Amino acid sequence: MKYKNASDVLPDHLLKEVQKYAAGETLYFPKDSARKKWGENSGARSYFQQRNAEIRQRYLQKTSIERLADEYCLSEETVRKIVFR
Repeated sequence: MKYKNASDVLPDHLLKEVQKYAAGETLYFPKDSARKKWGENSGARSYFQQRNAEIRQRYLQKTSIERLADEYCLSEETVRKIVFR
């Protein structure tokens, strides 16, 4: 990360106001944009949403929770959470 001198970036009145609270301190200003949710960049989120929808659909077609757990390598409790959510 590249540091910039606050006096080069901020107007004088704003610099003086910030110095009242954090004179001589290093500050980090986060970007204004919203963070992406977990798995959005890698595609994991959409993969798990699709898998869970498939599990729910198969459960509605009378596939047992035990069988779904075996086929998807999940615990029966996890399958129940997916189905009844």
